[in-house]
Amino acid sequence: MTRRNRHSTDRQRHWRHRWGHSLRVRLVIVFVLLALAMTAVFLGGMQRALSTGWRDAARPLVGDYMDRLVAELGTPPDVERAQALVARLPISIRIEGPIVNWESPPDRHSLRGFGSRGDGLSRMTADGHRISFGVRSVDWEREPQGIGWITLVLLLALIVLTHAYVRRLLRPLDDIRDGAERFGRGAFDAPIPVRRRDELGDLAQRINTMAHDIQGMLDAKRALLLALSHELRSPLTRARLNAELLPATPEGETERAALLRDLAEMRDLISDLLESERLASPHAALHREPVDLAALVREVVNEHPDGGRIVTDLAPDLPVLNLDRSRMRLLVRNLLDNALRYGAEAPEPPRIALRANAQRVELEVRDFGPGVDAAQIDRLTEPFYRTDSARQRATGGVGLGMYLCRLVAEAHGGALVVRNADPGLSVSAELPVA
Repeated sequence: MTRRNRHSTDRQRHWRHRWGHSLRVRLVIVFVLLALAMTAVFLGGMQRALSTGWRDAARPLVGDYMDRLVAELGTPPDVERAQALVARLPISIRIEGPIVNWESPPDRHSLRGFGSRGDGLSRMTADGHRISFGVRSVDWEREPQGIGWITLVLLLALIVLTHAYVRRLLRPLDDIRDGAERFGRGAFDAPIPVRRRDELGDLAQRINTMAHDIQGMLDAKRALLLALSHELRSPLTRARLNAELLPATPEGETERAALLRDLAEMRDLISDLLESERLASPHAALHREPVDLAALVREVVNEHPDGGRIVTDLAPDLPVLNLDRSRMRLLVRNLLDNALRYGAEAPEPPRIALRANAQRVELEVRDFGPGVDAAQIDRLTEPFYRTDSARQRATGGVGLGMYLCRLVAEAHGGALVVRNADPGLSVSAELPVA
């Protein structure tokens, strides 16, 4: 299949989806079909009524009129009078008999031929002449195309007006859709506008109330986590200080080290919780400053205890970005910890790379470990999600590292992309240049 054919097929699918998905289009089609069906039923019923009742009622009137025309022609029929009748009335006349044989000139607009014996349009005079009448077209019947075009234009105008009315009627659905998308992203500051006081307006108001309640619950949860984290820091600090002051004995050194390790993990967990709640807030405050991202990466790698195992691939002449330095250090450190942890037994060391184009700068950290199951890729950046079901301490972490990396990238207007690199796992933070 050529590119043009594929493009045409894609456009057809797009329009089929749009027509099948659009409620407005379907309502307009229903209204138009209903109007056409009602018109057809009305015209069919009227035509049937006229063709039966009115035809029988008009037949004696037409017969009486024909008799008067024959009487006006005289006996024997006068051709001059016949010519005058043809000129005055939309009829044609034929006279056949022993004395007069005459026929009016043919009319190219004639709708019906001369009458026969049984149709009421033929008469016999007393002197043996047969006078037959025919019906010619009238002026309005000579322009059926114009009437058809006028009808088509009126029908199209009716469709346009119906579509405009339906669009105005269903406009609140667009507001509800946009509002639902905003609420799904966590932006509760802009409620759905209530344009009318009907069922759709009532639905928009109920959704706004629901969004306000959800925002209240999220704010309460965030406030509770922040309060708990702050309150837990003081007793943890005292517990760590008391553990440090314990007398060092050969028997208790192992227990003392394990206690200090547990206290450090709790401290890091509280710090990560506080940072995640700050970044998850729609009003996250970033302390932006011009940052040389390549220099920052080298600094974090050199400070890391296992930095000697990491391979760096940093492109030259990278643009200087306005970033929050401490948050970017957190992102780089977490990505390196994750790569070193899961690539410890890999044949190649982890790699960190920086690339740039006109729109964005990409920071990629890749390990050469076993990778992650494809079904779990999308959940790696969720809070407290870990691929190991046992949650053993040896694996390290509690499932907040990748979540914090995603929040940092999104707070800077970027995104965190996770994918299997075969072998290993690749995590890229894409940051906008402007």
